[in-house]
Amino acid sequence: MNITQTFYNNLATKYDKLFLDWQGTIREQADILDKIFKNNGFDNTARILDCACGIGTQAIGIATLGYRVTASDISEGELVEAERRAKENGVKICFKKADFCALSDTFSEKFDIIIAMDNALPHMLTRDDLKKVIESIVGQIEKNGIFVASIRDYDSLLLDKPPYSPPYIHKEDKGQRVSFQTWDWDEDNYKLTQYIIEDEDTLEVSKFQCEYRATRREEMTELLLSCGCSKVEWKFPEETGFYQPIVVARKA
Repeated sequence: MNITQTFYNNLATKYDKLFLDWQGTIREQADILDKIFKNNGFDNTARILDCACGIGTQAIGIATLGYRVTASDISEGELVEAERRAKENGVKICFKKADFCALSDTFSEKFDIIIAMDNALPHMLTRDDLKKVIESIVGQIEKNGIFVASIRDYDSLLLDKPPYSPPYIHKEDKGQRVSFQTWDWDEDNYKLTQYIIEDEDTLEVSKFQCEYRATRREEMTELLLSCGCSKVEWKFPEETGFYQPIVVARKA
């Protein structure tokens, strides 16, 4: 098991605590993605694969809008949590364990839309690894289909390489919940430590560690074009309302 699997397996039951209102977030993000899909010529008959579904934050939301959703992840812990949450939300999603580096090992069919949100791609720690993922993803998209992904605004972050992220403070009835990250940089790569502090009836501190590679938008664009996409567009938070830049790539 690699560090990414361990990170998400351990974080699975706490992941929703990174949000003030996870249920509200899935609705908001579904609306953002629905607008992107429709602006690119798709409706809810589109076949969608969320290839880094986590606990279902995007997959469940877009399924509630009537889209046909398949969801996969490398983390068994998150898949268990996602399946439970899908049932609670009354949606049917086909969940499968899959490595997005080799989607064809799991899926024989192709999809109209593939998504990978919440900074999933920068888990690839080298350019070659990132290229392998993009080749894998583009290979599972139908002709004229699209790939939609979000990453941190690394073009800005790499200017200063901040050592931490600002904390999120969520007030609760019995206290508060605080979450923040520290970043230990080694050139363009960094080790991330996620802290979640729950200060309610009792004090509980959780700590999870992972690694990322700060990926510039230019590199992502170049790889998407070289791997079979004919058009690549970046959309920013002021346009979409999403908290990270989003790339939309059309397969030739």
